[in-house]
Amino acid sequence: MSTLTTTRLTESMGAEITGVDLDRLLGDESVPAQIWAALREHGVLLFRGVGFTPETQTQFSERLGTLDRTNGEMYNEPGVQRVSMDPKKNGGQETVAGTFNWHMDGCTLPIHLNPSPATILTCAVKSETGGQTAFASTRAFFAGLDADEQARLSALRVVHSVAGSRRRVFTNPTPEQEASWAQMQSREHPLVWRHREGRPSLIIGGTTDHIPGMDVAEGRAYLDDLVARATTPDRVYSHEWSVGDTVIWDNPGMLHCVQPYEEGSAREMIRCTLVGEEPTE
Repeated sequence: MSTLTTTRLTESMGAEITGVDLDRLLGDESVPAQIWAALREHGVLLFRGVGFTPETQTQFSERLGTLDRTNGEMYNEPGVQRVSMDPKKNGGQETVAGTFNWHMDGCTLPIHLNPSPATILTCAVKSETGGQTAFASTRAFFAGLDADEQARLSALRVVHSVAGSRRRVFTNPTPEQEASWAQMQSREHPLVWRHREGRPSLIIGGTTDHIPGMDVAEGRAYLDDLVARATTPDRVYSHEWSVGDTVIWDNPGMLHCVQPYEEGSAREMIRCTLVGEEPTE
């Protein structure tokens, strides 16, 4: 067994993994445990030019945990979500536009499901402009707050909803849009996720709707301020994609977003997520 070689991407977050090829990722029995250890330490892991296909990426994902095969079912690729503006491959322009805001995956899942512990993303086609994926650690941000604000946040709850995400894409929604969004998923969480393993994180981002017990406008302003402070430039790693790159991130502990790119772009990412086993409370 040889250990994975890690090189920090920033002083506080992220690591590039080198000296490992596709065969080792798929066959070395020591790799999954090493990846989880590196993920807990660094939050984001970069593998340049591995060149996963959808088939080999699902094989690799299953080595890390239980692959969520509900993704891609309607497109006859269970376990694979193609992040694309092509509505034949994904939800199209509107769905992709929501990823341009900082967010955490899985916050609006039904109550019996938990957010994914990790996301595996590979670049299949680059965009001509933009399209970088940026990451920021809410674990590190929470740890850096003073004790009074940590206590305040720990006493609060937050509602995440599809409507919260849509409002950030359509800043002047029609009553019909609002009514439609109100029928979509929503989920209440503690604002601070106290993990069984690892540092606490914040359940914030683009799907936040309101803070129960607080004036709606005041709560939304506070939630937006938390995101703004957690994602200052010194806290962010932004990845410039090359075809074949793969990034894995600690979904419960990270915010991520995509830099906007051209409408109608052929950009396509292959995304796999693992089934969440840890409840948020």
